[in-house]
Amino acid sequence: MGPTASNSIHIYLDESGDLGWTFTSPYGAGGSSRFLTIAAVCVPVAKAHLPKRLVKDLYAKYKWPFGVERKFVQLLPSQRLEFAQRIKVLCDTHQDIAIHAIVVKKQNVLEHIRQDANKLYNYMIKLSLIKKMAKHDLVTLMPDKRSIKVKSANSMSDYLQTELWFTENAITTLLCQDRDSASNRGVQFADFVSGIVQARYEKNEVQPFSALRPRLSLTELFF
Repeated sequence: MGPTASNSIHIYLDESGDLGWTFTSPYGAGGSSRFLTIAAVCVPVAKAHLPKRLVKDLYAKYKWPFGVERKFVQLLPSQRLEFAQRIKVLCDTHQDIAIHAIVVKKQNVLEHIRQDANKLYNYMIKLSLIKKMAKHDLVTLMPDKRSIKVKSANSMSDYLQTELWFTENAITTLLCQDRDSASNRGVQFADFVSGIVQARYEKNEVQPFSALRPRLSLTELFF
């Protein structure tokens, strides 16, 4: 039996941090981020408009130009907190919408793994999302096409599909479709989430993270 629309989800994906390995200087002053966060918004196809609507509402409320992407780093602390609070309300109301994030402490990543950070990125996604994916017949994964991710989207898709079929024994069909966060509010939603989580670890910005935490499935990869 083929995949059915009734058991299909969209997963919007984005990350915060970088894949640099310079730790001799402070982050932002010649040094790399100490953490890397990948966030995912998992939503049934029929409800895919809801996270997008939340972001759109913020654009309207704060009169951000609709044609210009607003990045997480541009949000005021009060706006970051409001967004986190709205996510919790959204997920409390629609409990089939799930927010996932995984954080890696980069200084603990072994040297030989640093040589191919693409594999680290793929592994992080697998660790965070594979069990969620395996519950569905059809998963459409939508990362930001400008992401720091794998050089070939096919390598990520092939790796995850293999894990789903042979490790998880799932029938899941995985589609990978790059999206531009500038024009896709779902990916932009994921950007804001990854920013909230990254700011907690990188800068100890606690308040938005604490508001989001009750509805966040969080994995720490500190090796």
